[in-house]
Amino acid sequence: MRRALRRWTAGRSLAVAMVVAGVLCGAGPALAQGAGAVPGFPVTVPNCGDTLRIAAPPQRMVVHDLNMVEMAMALGLQSSMVGVTGITGWYKTDAAFLRSLGAIPELAPKYPTLETLLAAKPDLFFAGWYYGMQPGGEVTPATLAPHGIQTLILTESCAHTLGDKPRATMDLLYGDLLRLGTVFGRRAEAGRLIAQWRERVRAATRSPLPQPPRVFVYDSGEDKPFTAGRAAMPTALIEAAGGRNVLGDVPMSWGTSAWETVAASNPQVIVLLDYQNGQGPEHLQSLLQAHPAMRLTDAVRQRRFVTLRYAELTPGPANIDAIEKLARALRPAP
Repeated sequence: MRRALRRWTAGRSLAVAMVVAGVLCGAGPALAQGAGAVPGFPVTVPNCGDTLRIAAPPQRMVVHDLNMVEMAMALGLQSSMVGVTGITGWYKTDAAFLRSLGAIPELAPKYPTLETLLAAKPDLFFAGWYYGMQPGGEVTPATLAPHGIQTLILTESCAHTLGDKPRATMDLLYGDLLRLGTVFGRRAEAGRLIAQWRERVRAATRSPLPQPPRVFVYDSGEDKPFTAGRAAMPTALIEAAGGRNVLGDVPMSWGTSAWETVAASNPQVIVLLDYQNGQGPEHLQSLLQAHPAMRLTDAVRQRRFVTLRYAELTPGPANIDAIEKLARALRPAP
């Protein structure tokens, strides 16, 4: 994702296991103290190499970015949200999204300032590194904490600050939904939703493939392609659908590669990222068809392109739609 250095991803099955187990011990200040004890609280969840202790369900959450807003709305958390950020400055929104959002205001079209967040008086900021926060920037967990604002960090984004770039898996999505559900006392609802998602993935991939088709993710870039590596969410989606990311062994999240490297891998399917603004995926396709090396690849010669939206390629409920689309594309009709 070519936005302020793009997305850095990291997912750990351990994080999922910790949330499922409902770990209730750890350090860190309570998020919402409240006047009295809340059944099932306090809870502690893993948080980007640390832990976050929550005394009671947050009442005034601000959520950054389309994918995380959709995650929160999937759990029905609108009544606990006082604002969103980072939506209209980058994306078009459809009617269904706006209906779900209701009267919740957008506080900033792109990255929020510290002043903007403080004015909303949140008790929780759900964001990530390069999803509303930048290392050393104005808005970070360290700058929010003195104001009584805790930060729940998107696990996918933690590779940048932790330096570890493990292979992305679907635990990035499932684990974060469970963490969010735990924080708001809705872990059971999160578990049911994940079970439904897993069943959709199983149904989409029921037809076996003799070999994993080779897939290339094209985000942007002309001189060098900006794409997804080992730790990026698309690697998890492609593998869940039955394919193989041709750059899935490169130890990076999102980053640049060389056209010669991509062409040598001869991708059979190419994912085009649609930001729903600017020139769109049609422009990306025309660049591929004009490139002297890429135009000779199986995917370009056979015009096997899959267009996916930003929300479908970053951790969120739309990931399941993406897997279904990819699974169909990897299993063309005879």
